[in-house]
Amino acid sequence: MLEKCLGAQRLRRFQRLLNHSKLTILCLLLTVVVLRGTIGAGKFGTPEQDFNDIRNRFKSRKLINDPHRVLEEKVLHKTTSFSDSSTNYNAFDINTLLKDNEEEKEEERENEERDKLNESYRLGPKISDWDKQRSNWLLSNPNYPNFIRSDKPRVLLVTGSSPKPCENPVGDHYLLKSIKNKIDYSRLHGIDVFYNFALLDAEMAGFWAKLPLIRKLLLSHPEVEFLWWMDSDAMFTDMAFEVPWERYKDHNFVLHGWNEMVYEKKNWIGLNTGSFLIRNCQWSLDILDEWAPMGPKGKVRNEAGKVLTRELEDRPVFEADDQSAMIYLLAKNRDKWGDKVYLESGYYLHGYWGILVDKYEEMMEKYHPGLGDHRWPLVTHFVGCKPCAKFGDYPVERCLKQMDRAFNFGDNQVLQIYGFTHKSLGSRRVERIRNETSNPLEVKDELGLLHPSFKAVQVSSS
Repeated sequence: MLEKCLGAQRLRRFQRLLNHSKLTILCLLLTVVVLRGTIGAGKFGTPEQDFNDIRNRFKSRKLINDPHRVLEEKVLHKTTSFSDSSTNYNAFDINTLLKDNEEEKEEERENEERDKLNESYRLGPKISDWDKQRSNWLLSNPNYPNFIRSDKPRVLLVTGSSPKPCENPVGDHYLLKSIKNKIDYSRLHGIDVFYNFALLDAEMAGFWAKLPLIRKLLLSHPEVEFLWWMDSDAMFTDMAFEVPWERYKDHNFVLHGWNEMVYEKKNWIGLNTGSFLIRNCQWSLDILDEWAPMGPKGKVRNEAGKVLTRELEDRPVFEADDQSAMIYLLAKNRDKWGDKVYLESGYYLHGYWGILVDKYEEMMEKYHPGLGDHRWPLVTHFVGCKPCAKFGDYPVERCLKQMDRAFNFGDNQVLQIYGFTHKSLGSRRVERIRNETSNPLEVKDELGLLHPSFKAVQVSSS
């Protein structure tokens, strides 16, 4: 029938087409079976889902064959939130890299739990035999003596700043100037330096951050006889002055202050804790343990602040600070602590910048470095300026100008060793004050800072 309708030749073509179609269908079925077995299609149980799964897998294989495209898509996905900042540092919010939200929340929970338990804060495990432990260590390690010579103790200068960048850009520049200044003084006087960025205990932030750090360093460096704490906003302005260490042979704690103001008047500025010396001994660990409980932030610090304001003369109402707490501690327990505390007023271990900086030119005209007192202050402390914060207690322009003057005042004493000086206390530029010579070793070091005598002393290891 088909042959009559189509003809013999057309019938043969149709049969070949039919045979080819059968073969094609068979190959397709085999292909589906193989795919289901090798790439995992069919696990969802319906042909439509099988088809979608196969299509997705082919698509992913196509991406793998184009690695550049895959890389671009992944990078785009990861950096979408930063795309607006481009290469402009001013447009980038640094806080996106500094947020530790989960850790902060965990700390808040821990603080709340501690408040509920009403536990007294402690800096660490109680230590009662530190003098014995340290003495044994020094005997076992004669190459690390706690005195460079009989009247020169080994000293560690400790300072630091927040782990985050300053809230204003210029603040970091002044922190750099401040640490450069401290390094210069320490290098000239054979003092080691420890600069801290880490907040060792989140509860003791702000004024109190120094206490956990000081305790840790005392215990970690038994070879250090005195630790010298210095705030980041304080600068050395007498590079030639050597601390009269012999004066403190019977004392463990040296602060700038006045006995009458602390013990009799209980004035909240009777001493200053921005720059002080503390001996490495059991007594110091004990007073740190008594000092610290007012420091934990939150309820404890706020309540302690009320007590300090009530007990101390002229103190404003604000949370407990380390300085007020120390005055309260000494005034309340003079019999316990007073014999080992030396309140120094003979030179400026701390000097308030507001009454000093404008007198620098007069000092330069009348006096000379090495005095350390009101005539040429050892330390100029910029209390209230807060160059790293957004707001301070004094006008920004005044603070920054005076900090520049203080830095240059101290820096001139370093530069003069090499024959230079700042053109003025307000200038970054320097000028030559003596000509070069073919006999440089014959040039006299007027302040005796280049090669201090104690640096030439050989320390015996026996």
